[in-house]
Amino acid sequence: MTSTTATRHTVLNAHHRALGAKMVDFGGWDMPIHYGSQIDEHHLVRQSAGMFDVSHMTVIDLRGPRTRELLRLLMANSIDKLKKPGKALYSCMLNERGGVIDDLIIYFIAEDFFRLVSNASTRDKDLAWIERHAKAFDVSVDERADFGLIAVQGPQARDRVIELLDPAERERIGKLPKFSFTQTRGSDGTDIFIARTGYTGEDGFELVLPESATVSTWQALLDAGVKPAGLGARDTLRLEAGMNLYGQDMDEDVTPYQAALGWTVSLDEGRDFIGRDVLERQHRDGAGWQMIALVMDDRGVLRHGQKVLTDLGDGEILSGTFSPTLGKGIAFARVPAGEIALGRAGNVRADIRGKEVPLRVVKFPFVRDGQAQPDVLD
Repeated sequence: MTSTTATRHTVLNAHHRALGAKMVDFGGWDMPIHYGSQIDEHHLVRQSAGMFDVSHMTVIDLRGPRTRELLRLLMANSIDKLKKPGKALYSCMLNERGGVIDDLIIYFIAEDFFRLVSNASTRDKDLAWIERHAKAFDVSVDERADFGLIAVQGPQARDRVIELLDPAERERIGKLPKFSFTQTRGSDGTDIFIARTGYTGEDGFELVLPESATVSTWQALLDAGVKPAGLGARDTLRLEAGMNLYGQDMDEDVTPYQAALGWTVSLDEGRDFIGRDVLERQHRDGAGWQMIALVMDDRGVLRHGQKVLTDLGDGEILSGTFSPTLGKGIAFARVPAGEIALGRAGNVRADIRGKEVPLRVVKFPFVRDGQAQPDVLD
């Protein structure tokens, strides 16, 4: 990636501009918010295939015989769930207060080689935290700024990508299970680290490849009919899919239990990870706050920072948007912990410019595999 004193640019920056993208500053990166219509790009991913430049994300390679020991300490989820190379794990990395330093994906390449992909906005603190603890385990920490990343997502995404691979690789990659990865090559011989993961709630691949091959791969996908999508659609897609956004739905003062991420916490016997004592206490006594999913059947849009009123006390909207798939306002909110019945209109309200608007509490996610979940529909 290249950079200026003000912002950083991915290797695809000029291509975004040539395609007419509206560019915005995103965590210090000059990134496309949309290429004309955020709504169209959202539907494109839900119905066929779209691709995102995610080269701003941070790739970190950890190497050394004691790498697994380091990850046992750093991660709230248990790295020992990764028993065979080629598998991936989602986890939060916590501070001593149990707050989320970052959420990331861990790829098990070999017993002495794990790869992390973390958020762009947390790059500096992630690297500093990992390096601080890696010294005691003699683990090398290598940021791979020489890589580009492209996410291809949607019901047709895998077929579109597989068509561009070496013919000898296509059948094997077509059988790659979800949350797995492997090394493969494009039809032009490009080495590609390919993972069946994503941030949209749709099937697809995330490609990690040499920066020198990122532009040609992007162009090959364009030529194959895969259209680009920007960060705007990525945000509405992930919210519909019930996926958190770091810095908005969670941060260093929020624990996984307060961010509806208790399913990522492994209180496995005999493993002492950073923040465990806090999580054990919250697991036993309650976390004080909880994150819930909300639907607004009235017209309007739910926005970050709006007050949420419940029978248990007030909370606030974290991520909120108009859902293109549902045609309704949806949101995550953090409210006092306790029993809040699903689907009961009237007991949860949003304060929108002084007017109390009824909301429905529903289960995560709002949308799965392109379809609205039953309790989301009124």
